[in-house]
Order: sequence, then C-alpha cells, then structure tokens
Amino acid sequence: MGKNKLSKFADMAFYPNVVEAPFQTPESPCHPLCGKWHSHFFGNANPIVLELGCGRGEYCVGLARMFPHLNFIGVDIKGARMWSGATEALSEGLGNVAFLRTHIEFIDKFFAPGEVTEIWLTFSDPQMKKATKRLTSTFFLQRYRHFLADGGTVHLKTDSNFLFTYTRHVVAVNRLPLLFSTDDLYHTLPGEADHAVRFILGIHTYYEDQWLDRGLTIKYLKFSLPQQGTLVEPDVEIEMDTYRSYNRSKRSARPTGR
Repeated sequence: MGKNKLSKFADMAFYPNVVEAPFQTPESPCHPLCGKWHSHFFGNANPIVLELGCGRGEYCVGLARMFPHLNFIGVDIKGARMWSGATEALSEGLGNVAFLRTHIEFIDKFFAPGEVTEIWLTFSDPQMKKATKRLTSTFFLQRYRHFLADGGTVHLKTDSNFLFTYTRHVVAVNRLPLLFSTDDLYHTLPGEADHAVRFILGIHTYYEDQWLDRGLTIKYLKFSLPQQGTLVEPDVEIEMDTYRSYNRSKRSARPTGR
C-alpha cells in the first residue's frame, strides 16, 4: 500500500530535489531562485527544461535519464503525486531533475528571462470551458515568454482532440513556427532524421497508459515561441471531448465510445 498524503508531504519537506511554494499570489515577489537555478540549485550551466503539470513526474525522470547534459524541472500543485517522481529521482541519484510545487498561473515568478529553453505539456487538462486556463492559450504563452529563450520550444502531448485542435489554431493564427505535428503519434512517428525524438516520445505517463488501453490516439506537436509579435486567441468553434464529462476516477473504467 502506498504512503498517505501527509507522509508524502512530510517526506518532500526534506527532499533536496523539491522546492515548495504553493501559496503564490499575483502580488507575490519573484521567488529567490528566479534567475539562480543554474548557480544555486543545479550547480551547472546546462539548459533547463520545464514540464508543466508533471503529475507523478514520469516524464521529468525519464528525460533526465536520457539527457544527463540537461536540467529538468517538473511543476505541479499536486504534491502527493509529485512525491513518486521526486522519490524515484532521489533513489537513482539523478541530480539533473527537480520538482517545483506551485500553481502554474504564477510560473513566471520563478524564472528569469531566457532561463528556460524548452517546455513540455504532457496530458494537460484541456479546460474546454475557459480558454485562459488552457496551458497553450495566449494567456500562458505570454507568461512563457517572460522566461523562455527567444524561439524556445513548446511540446504538447495529449489524448485530447480538443486541446490538440485548439493549439493548432493558436499556432496558425499567430504564425508560430510549427516544428512537428501528428494526431496519431504511435502510428506516425517522426522520420529517421528525428531519431532522438522517438526515444523522448516513448516515455509513457500513468494516464497515457490509461488512454491507450481505452483505444484513444495520442496527439503530439511542437512549436517555437518567438519573443516578438502580439499573441491573439483564435476565433473558432471546436468539438468538445465528450468522454471528459466523467471525472478522472470514472474515466479509467468507462468505454470511450470512439
């Protein structure tokens, strides 16, 4: 039986690879590590990659194993889930992966301009009712610009056709450089020229395995985010993901209807 939430929070309070700042507000000052992750945390100048909404941390830990020359930070507010990845990273001695417990709405308070080179969004909630809550909305893209290097890469991996389609429209209407896109990842993998990407996309999260077991296709796209240009929301109607009307505990057991 797994440890309960209180025990996990008690563990993470002493984990050297976890930074907790869950009570940020719009008026909060920048975090003390802002602009100092290289010097004060990782102790190297290697590029920093974020996973926003990291859940159990499978992607952060998997990427850290594959790319020891990069630094990875998983961000989520759900500390009990994050405990799994943080514990695994500690047990393996992975010094290039960290976890930040905070609300993603305030992510720009934790990193200085140009401090991050890539962002991963893995199975984010599509937030179909409110665009400003979607992690690929212009609301969030503008925040990413505060700390993402000019032309830095944003990756989206999702089971949601709604979020995938919406993000395609965001990229198109803002003329952001689209680097790769597929609506059925495991049947249309990148070509041999993108051999390294095959390994990255082979990492499965806990919920991804649930979606695959239910017969859902996995979508993936990556695009560059330049600093220049005004970002605008696309004015389009997108078909909803009807299977997401069930809460997460029920979705894993229900048929997809697809």
